[in-house]
Amino acid sequence: MMVGGDDAVLARVNPVLAAVAARIVHIGQVGSGQATKSVNQIMCAGINQAVTEALAFAEAQGLPMDKVIDVVAGGAAGNWFLDHRGSTMTAGVFAPGFKLALHHKDLKIAQAMAVSAGVALPLTEQTLKDYGELMAEGFGDEDISALYRLKKPQA
Repeated sequence: MMVGGDDAVLARVNPVLAAVAARIVHIGQVGSGQATKSVNQIMCAGINQAVTEALAFAEAQGLPMDKVIDVVAGGAAGNWFLDHRGSTMTAGVFAPGFKLALHHKDLKIAQAMAVSAGVALPLTEQTLKDYGELMAEGFGDEDISALYRLKKPQA
């Protein structure tokens, strides 16, 4: 859990936070925990975009997806999302781990924070657009790997 606020307040509420989080990291002042969560969510959006696009490319090339996922996961491009969602997404299974609509909500928060700070987030903007399309099609309760629906080759 990423938290911001006064040290003394954090010390008082730490037992409550410990009931819901195994790791609690005090980032700094009030708001810094939310900002750090937004950093995480922006990175997740980028990883989701990269993995779904790359796997769609592999599928369009007619490659054996199980072998591609296995070999790529063991190299420099390996990551948690590929390990835990690669095989399911290419099989068309999008059981929620982290719901797309919840990630959309978090990215909207990050977007508003970025506007306030004068920072451009083009990848986040694209992900919000893609998620909006998927939610309009009724896929908001699926895992964020449902982004693969927009990337995979159409039959």
